[in-house]
Amino acid sequence: MQIEVVTLFAPMITGALRFGVVGRALVSGRLAVGTEDPREHTRDVHRTVDDRPYGGGPGMVLKPEPMLAAIRAAAARLPGGSPRVCLSAQGERFTQAMAREFAALPGLMLVAGRYEGLDERVIELGIDREVSIGDYVLSGGELPALAVIDAVARLLPGVLGDERSSECDSFSQGLLDWPHYTRPEVFEGLEVPQVLLSGNHADIERWRLAQAVARTWRRRPDLVRGQALQPDAQRLLNELLAAEADRGDDRG
Repeated sequence: MQIEVVTLFAPMITGALRFGVVGRALVSGRLAVGTEDPREHTRDVHRTVDDRPYGGGPGMVLKPEPMLAAIRAAAARLPGGSPRVCLSAQGERFTQAMAREFAALPGLMLVAGRYEGLDERVIELGIDREVSIGDYVLSGGELPALAVIDAVARLLPGVLGDERSSECDSFSQGLLDWPHYTRPEVFEGLEVPQVLLSGNHADIERWRLAQAVARTWRRRPDLVRGQALQPDAQRLLNELLAAEADRGDDRG
């Protein structure tokens, strides 16, 4: 897969991608990431990419000429069918489902804004989709772009050492992940749950699913309310809710 990032700070992207799973994906050729600097598309001696907003107000706005030229230059290196995505607080929420959608594409462009954002005409002329990684404000789109790249890269075939890893990640089945343990068996008085030491794979899978359902309900109930879970997960959730209701009746 090929990804192009339009950014004023290319070293933030290239430097962070050298490590871990994404770094290995780049070395193996399963992923290619390029950058395009809007400053390379300016025409003045100061390489100006921003200006004061019309109508007044604080901050600066990224100018349309260099931004759109950079987007078009990056698009020319991408295969057909590669969407142009702007990382923006106004965008739709980035999810694991969206990561899977992006991972199935031949290419992807990520546009990292700065300052007060892009001139709206850049959005209208050069962007297909706006995406946000959460309801908070960052100084620029580079960190969100890195988050998207990491989430997408681990879903590409052959990137992870064990393909089951991405299948068991949080959100992959609409649930948070279950607790994980490794050696030693006892650490500072805390023991590994006995079921994980039993060697009974069916019991282990049931325990893990039950833990994932309970953790999701208690930490992120919004993920399961009104959602169609797999039958085994739904049964466990129903049992959990019934048990909580019984405890509530006992206290009453």
